[in-house]
Amino acid sequence: MTSTVPALGTRTAEGSALQAVLLDMDGTLVDTEGFWWDVETEVFASLGHTLDDSWRHVVVGGPMTRSAGFLIEATGADITLAELSVLLNDGFEERIGRDLPLMPGAARLLAELSVHEIPTALVSASHRRIIDRVLKSLGPHHFDLTVAGDEVPRTKPHPDPYLAAAAGLGVDPARCAVVEDTATGVAAAEAAGCHVVAVPSVAPITPAARRTVVASLEEVDLTFLRGLMTQMR
Repeated sequence: MTSTVPALGTRTAEGSALQAVLLDMDGTLVDTEGFWWDVETEVFASLGHTLDDSWRHVVVGGPMTRSAGFLIEATGADITLAELSVLLNDGFEERIGRDLPLMPGAARLLAELSVHEIPTALVSASHRRIIDRVLKSLGPHHFDLTVAGDEVPRTKPHPDPYLAAAAGLGVDPARCAVVEDTATGVAAAEAAGCHVVAVPSVAPITPAARRTVVASLEEVDLTFLRGLMTQMR
């Protein structure tokens, strides 16, 4: 496992071969999107505020600066963004320490990519401390590179994380398959020029050009991902 590294020379390939697979973490590989909301609800309750369940769709999949900032403004809570970020990360880390379920099909897909030596990166809006904790369950050996939300100038929905991952692997973003679960992550991957497989977790995502929507990772394997390169040129 490595963190973001300087760009390498882009690999070339015949035709439209798959060069790398870039995977989101929360809600895509691990069933944790609900954990974040639970922690946010608990933290704001301790501050004397009740979160409206409709806000969940606003904060899902985004960087902590956006989600935490929105919740502070929406509730009027007397806390700074920096203070809230510490509380949320602490709460989430404690929560995943008790239980960290993988999404159906995640372990099988990671194992298949490793066996076939497909360059693979974990690309998350979560902070490095959270990624490193989750990697203990996912298996750091499955990833050639990991990119955390606090390691790029702009995180999702901006393309920066996926561009950094492609550069770090030395591949063409247009030859990468990205697997995401939220509209925010999909927007980041598409802005980077990648092919996207959306596996919606909290809110629906509609199919579009260069975007395939599936119900579960159990529908995704290496043959499926390679097929994207020819189906959506």
